[in-house]
Amino acid sequence: MADEEPVDPKKYLEERCKPQCVKPLYEYEKCVKRVEKDDTGHKHCTGQYFDYWSCIDKCVSICMCVCNIAYLEPNK
Repeated sequence: MADEEPVDPKKYLEERCKPQCVKPLYEYEKCVKRVEKDDTGHKHCTGQYFDYWSCIDKCVSICMCVCNIAYLEPNK
């Protein structure tokens, strides 16, 4: 057991949170399609990108809190 590589729970939790962040992901993907058609190079999807990752981060932080509570209070 001690020889195993440590596992980063953040990646796992990010994957678990993706279904809860479908709307911001859809908005980001929609924006990317619009920007691909822009020849000026001035348009971007930074706002939508950060909205999506903000949703993921919020979900992950909630999961981490729940996991920590379950770890600290296993009988509840």
